[in-house]
Amino acid sequence: MSEIIVQKFGGTSVGSVERIGIVANIVAEASKSKKIIVVVSAMGGETNKLVKLANHFGENPDKREFDALVSTGETVSSALLAMALHSKGIKAKSYSASQISMRTTDSFSKAKILDVDADKILKVVDDNTIPIITGFQGITEGGDITTLGRGGSDTTAVAIAAQVGAKRCDIYTDVDGIFTTDPKVVSNAKKLDSITMEEMLELAGQGAKVVQTRAVEFANKFDVPVRVLSSFNDGSGTLISLGEENMENALVSGIAFQKDQVKFTLHGVGDIPGTAFKILGPISEADIEVDVIVQNVSVDGKTDFTFTVSSDEQATVQNIIESIKKDVNFRELIIDSSIAKVSIVGAGMRSQAGVASAAFRALSENDVNIQIICTSEIKITMVIDESLVEKAVQVLHDEFNLDE
Repeated sequence: MSEIIVQKFGGTSVGSVERIGIVANIVAEASKSKKIIVVVSAMGGETNKLVKLANHFGENPDKREFDALVSTGETVSSALLAMALHSKGIKAKSYSASQISMRTTDSFSKAKILDVDADKILKVVDDNTIPIITGFQGITEGGDITTLGRGGSDTTAVAIAAQVGAKRCDIYTDVDGIFTTDPKVVSNAKKLDSITMEEMLELAGQGAKVVQTRAVEFANKFDVPVRVLSSFNDGSGTLISLGEENMENALVSGIAFQKDQVKFTLHGVGDIPGTAFKILGPISEADIEVDVIVQNVSVDGKTDFTFTVSSDEQATVQNIIESIKKDVNFRELIIDSSIAKVSIVGAGMRSQAGVASAAFRALSENDVNIQIICTSEIKITMVIDESLVEKAVQVLHDEFNLDE
């Protein structure tokens, strides 16, 4: 059998019937030499419309019914794309997540994929038919529809690529590939021809929105090469590779940032074994991701414990901390919602020194104060004032000559 390529098209790529016609041309051309499986998002803006409808009856609609509603957008675009391909004489069928047994956990709006029935998909492919599969959604063991969170269609596509043994997963967007940083912030940001999976994991995890973080995690776990490219312009895009052949040159590959962050500090908490777990355990049980974590040096048996979460989770985390106050003694809870994170990522940091000092010097010379620093082998994350994000990103981009 010919090699299989999974093609995923985002909301802007299928944002109108005219755009769906263009996508059909892309699929048709690719199908001349490869077996194609397609995953689609809802038409651009459609999910937001559905969310607005749901909120008409209250700000906290029933989670099961909410997922059942917002999942319908992908059903529309998958059927329309199948029709567009039919008009070109190409066999295609639309499939919902339930029809291909995309099983997930029952965490509505945050579901995680458990399994995909590859045999059902491959049977369609073997019949020389292109399956057009709804992204973003799954189904529980009990038959309830779930959604995977914003950007979840990326994860759907990579999961399917892994299960069917695809040669590659191509993710089509409205940008030409992955850039050294957001071109809307730095006008001379450069498109990367390739980037390692490890670097992309860090960039996605720290705010680069081109590919969903969980999709990159899937690709890394199951060794699925991913290519990010535009459905609007011709070009080879950016290959997210499994190897690190460019590591020697990639001192810094990119700069990511996140503005939608809030910092929690428990001031004067008791410095005794188990305190961190008492704080973060309940937050983890609520399926909330905690990022930067800092604990200060103890003074007189007391310390400050600081962490960051997404702004969307602020109210939930605040309620959790209030609920554990009887078990975790602290003097004061300080919440700062005016912060942001800026991260430098590069595989070359592992073998070359000086990146941190150069970054800190450049920011200092431009009056950007760093509140918290968190590092890994190939990443330096700095928490700064939200109002200084654009300035910090531009300064760092210039410092490391990322436009060259």
